[in-house]
Amino acid sequence: MHISAVTETNSSTNDQHGARSQLSQEADKPHRRKGEKTYSCDECGKDFTRTGHLKRHQLIHSGLKAYSCDECGKSFTQSGDLKKHQLIHTGLKPYKCELCGNSFTRAGGLKRHQLIHSGLKPYSCELCGNSFTQAGDLKTHQLIHSGFKAYNCDLCGKSFKKAQNLKTHQLIHSGVKAHSCDLCGKSFTLAGGLKAHKLIHSGFKAYNCDLCGKSFTVAQNLKTHQLIHSGVKPYSCNLCGKSFKKAQTLKTHQLIHSGVKAHSCELCGKAFAQSRNLQRHLVTHSGIKAYSCDFCGKVFSDKHYRNIHLRIHTGNDVYCCDQCGKMFTTDAQLKRHMFSHTAGRPYKCDLCEKTYKAPHYLKKHQQENHHTRK
Repeated sequence: MHISAVTETNSSTNDQHGARSQLSQEADKPHRRKGEKTYSCDECGKDFTRTGHLKRHQLIHSGLKAYSCDECGKSFTQSGDLKKHQLIHTGLKPYKCELCGNSFTRAGGLKRHQLIHSGLKPYSCELCGNSFTQAGDLKTHQLIHSGFKAYNCDLCGKSFKKAQNLKTHQLIHSGVKAHSCDLCGKSFTLAGGLKAHKLIHSGFKAYNCDLCGKSFTVAQNLKTHQLIHSGVKPYSCNLCGKSFKKAQTLKTHQLIHSGVKAHSCELCGKAFAQSRNLQRHLVTHSGIKAYSCDFCGKVFSDKHYRNIHLRIHTGNDVYCCDQCGKMFTTDAQLKRHMFSHTAGRPYKCDLCEKTYKAPHYLKKHQQENHHTRK
């Protein structure tokens, strides 16, 4: 009985001593506050609150991507990232924006989107002052100032600032046009191209020219059109100095200097540098002669040939108006005359609100009535 009591007393004393020893060891460890990040990555210096988080992070530096998607083959470092990715293939978008109705696969995507509606743009570019909703958008923007284009196309050498832009560009070389119009069958490389094209069928032209009232389905077409009114021709040919309003028109013009004639007539083999010249030539094979000489009645398949013929009667180079048949000795005179057929009076005086059909009439008015410089 006595021995048993002594044994129990010793056991109790040992337990108390062990507990005190454990508390002592815990006290000897460096004190860590809740939320403090004491685990650092040797590779990049990023800090973590738990060892498990650090270990997961270190997989990024290992380059190992053990989790692959069965649908598309994309690989991930962590199983959680694979699960998030697989939501894309389900088509489910359970997170909906209450303000605009846009839906998202992930809650994080919705949160990022909602910043757009908040109007907050906390990330500003130090070089130009442009502000952005997200830090990632600022980083992408800053590449513009760097001039650095890290992504190169292996097929044509063209460089891009973003990997996504390179991927989009490479679709051109693939020849794949996966987006087709249900109404006319025309196919496009990009979904955006199809979307813009469909506006043609809708008949909806939301972009109007303030000067002449002409409407366009695409904003870019309006901008291009407005250059006509400005008179600005920013694209010049290095070989002959001729200037153009559009970059595409300059490219087409430069084919003349290259000597390349890629457009051939299947009926006679004659080749042309430009597609429009081939189309004009094809009319000669059709037998249609829509242009006639007002002096002798001779008919021609092309107005250009008709105008050359008219020199026989006039002794001068002649430019004829398709609307009324009136003839002019210079192309500039014909262009000036064409304003008389314009519907409305799109050229308005800023000083007195008076309107005119042509810019030269407006200019004359301002010089005579408001004493503007010639």
